[in-house]
Amino acid sequence: MKILFFGDVVGGAGRNLLLDNVGRIAARLSADFVIANAENAAHGFGITVELAAKFFARGIDALTAGDHIWDQSLLRPGINSEPRLLRPENYVAFADGSGHGIFKARNGARVLVLSLLGTLFMARDGIENPFHAADKVLGKYRLGRDADAIFVDFHAEATSEKMSLAHYLDGRVTAVVGTHTHIPTSDARVMPRGTAYMTDAGMCGDFDTSIGMKKEVSLARFLGEDAGQRLSPGEGPGTLCGALVDVGADGLAASVEPFVFGANLKNTHEL
Repeated sequence: MKILFFGDVVGGAGRNLLLDNVGRIAARLSADFVIANAENAAHGFGITVELAAKFFARGIDALTAGDHIWDQSLLRPGINSEPRLLRPENYVAFADGSGHGIFKARNGARVLVLSLLGTLFMARDGIENPFHAADKVLGKYRLGRDADAIFVDFHAEATSEKMSLAHYLDGRVTAVVGTHTHIPTSDARVMPRGTAYMTDAGMCGDFDTSIGMKKEVSLARFLGEDAGQRLSPGEGPGTLCGALVDVGADGLAASVEPFVFGANLKNTHEL
């Protein structure tokens, strides 16, 4: 079984490119299950139920999120009726929604998706310890018994926290892939006990920007010349970034490789 994961979808540049191509990409890569982190899909801030429906209609099987999950005020009532749209398991500032779910892949396999939020350098109230949150979920669901694969999206700022969680979960889950920093890392590997790891999957968006946002506003802020302009996503050509995990019969990772396709970065696949 193959799981295809796309990093943070940022604004229209990433959203439209993903919607237009995800079906073709999944077919070309023989992906049995597709996940995307959509917490920046709604003009760079949050996700709406309506946008989530568009992703599901195009073949994405589950959506994960991060610290911007509640930026769209109308999401809270709607998220309870859409189990495929996950908020971080340990982001308990609001009780709406769920942070994990078991879904059926195209080959009939059971895939547990777990969305977690980091605590180091993440200025948000209501975030519980992600290590403890993972233990609670994995205390209920065991790889091979209750799920044929377990995929963890760890949305965190610090590479040390991401790596530490991967070591902690090594052998208990199929993959731990990081999101949030929007830059794809070159450390995709299978860890000693069989868990696939990549510090950050990167983003789906316009890379001629500052992590997906228009560079002019970001530069003005760094130069101390900010005139109160709101950050907004870049509108140039998009690039899709993520990871492709090949799952073995035991539910652990046989391999993991980065995925890059689009305008601004060197592509890993010709599609």
